Amino acid sequence: MKKVTQAQVAREAGVSVSSVSLVLNGRTGTRIPDTTAEKIRHVADRLGYTPDRTARTLRTGQADALAFLSDNVITTRFATGMIHGILEVAEERGMALFMSEYGGSTPKLAEEIDSFRGNRVRAFLYGVMTAREVDVPPLRPGDVGVVINARAAGFPCILPAEQDAGALAARYLIAHGHTKIATIGRSNWADNPRNTVSIAQRFHGMDTVMAEAGLQFVADIHGRNWEEPLGYEGTLEILSSATRPTAIITGNDRIATGVYNAAKERGLRLPDDLSVISFDNEDLASYTRPGITTIALPYKEMGRVGATLLLDMLGGKTDIPPQTLLPMPLVERDSVATL
Repeated sequence: MKKVTQAQVAREAGVSVSSVSLVLNGRTGTRIPDTTAEKIRHVADRLGYTPDRTARTLRTGQADALAFLSDNVITTRFATGMIHGILEVAEERGMALFMSEYGGSTPKLAEEIDSFRGNRVRAFLYGVMTAREVDVPPLRPGDVGVVINARAAGFPCILPAEQDAGALAARYLIAHGHTKIATIGRSNWADNPRNTVSIAQRFHGMDTVMAEAGLQFVADIHGRNWEEPLGYEGTLEILSSATRPTAIITGNDRIATGVYNAAKERGLRLPDDLSVISFDNEDLASYTRPGITTIALPYKEMGRVGATLLLDMLGGKTDIPPQTLLPMPLVERDSVATL
């Protein structure tokens, strides 16, 4: 009989795979309601789910398992693709996957690592919601670790190619005839790698392409809180300036929704009067009308590549690059007009 997987339990219970993993590994904390946890356990029992314990435990004393520890990737909706990518690789390699969150606390992370080591786990993936420099406890002999969407001293890291993505956004608008371009979302806060290692790179890519084309941004609205109000208020400021842009690059899709609201309030047609391009490819980018042309964060691919490198290291591979940058694909919708 084919073994029941956590993915099957999740589908039957109508919850995420990450929630199933947390419950079945006894790591729910206060993040998952008791009623949901009980439902997951009931479905797991009904389907005959059993933890994955393979021959390696008997052969070498080490479990065929890896652990994914995150600050808050598991219980947010934004980066679930990362988990799906890791799960795919784990299942392809016949590995069990344990998951836990440490809430960004380094002491808590150390406790979680020690707990997993007690289960003979020796392969650790560390995932971060906002790409930044993080502190990860040093490995013990025989342990291997990879950091996803972050940097940590002494660990291979997987990151999006943000500079290339920023360049792609600016180049895309210029190719569509736009020369009067504004931005919303730049921030001095992004210059500190403990805050983010991605945003400054994103804007550097835009700046480079604009300079190469002999152009300057007609407006450059700064703001650290990348939510709808920044896009709304920033757009009103831009539209009140002497030089009105034909296009705006926003730091993310949530800012872009604010641009939409302000533009429509002022009677502008999107994209005929104002074009918009953004980043991240959140679900709302496809729901908004017109759909937002955006550059996607490759969460699933980061998970797949990170897990693959980790298991290669577990198998003895040593020529692992210190940093792997993954392309951010352009998702074309209807928010950019050709002039």
